[in-house]
Amino acid sequence: MSDEKTKDNRRYGMVQVGIPVGSLTKPIFGRHGFAGGAMIVDWPAIVGAAVATYTLPIRVRFPPNERTGGTLEIKVANSAFATELQHLEPLILERINGYFGWAAVARLKFRHGPLPKRPAAPPPPAAQVSDRHMPALDRVEDPDLRAALERLGRHLGGKP
Repeated sequence: MSDEKTKDNRRYGMVQVGIPVGSLTKPIFGRHGFAGGAMIVDWPAIVGAAVATYTLPIRVRFPPNERTGGTLEIKVANSAFATELQHLEPLILERINGYFGWAAVARLKFRHGPLPKRPAAPPPPAAQVSDRHMPALDRVEDPDLRAALERLGRHLGGKP
């Protein structure tokens, strides 16, 4: 019988990376009030790229025995932006709670300090369209369409 039970718990073939990573990170993020780390991972999508550039969520603290009405602590890169965030607080709260679908956060608390270094952006795509695509571009009569196709070719880096 134990052999059958072991067989049922095995996973054969490929497993999504998110499954084991989620089980590893949940206890770590859970200590800071982030269930599964979705808020940290999706922070730029929640608050927008402009706000996410200068901020980082640190932890959520909930009242005892509650999972609503929490206080989100956010690390802010500089004081000037913290003042701007105070004015944007109602909008940020609306976006956070809308993301989760319930009133998880009721207020924001700002902590000033340097943010961790973010990974460098990938290099820009190749600047030239490959020579084998140039004859096809010459046949396009509309100059706007030709320019758009040329930009697309540069973006793809001349890949087939």
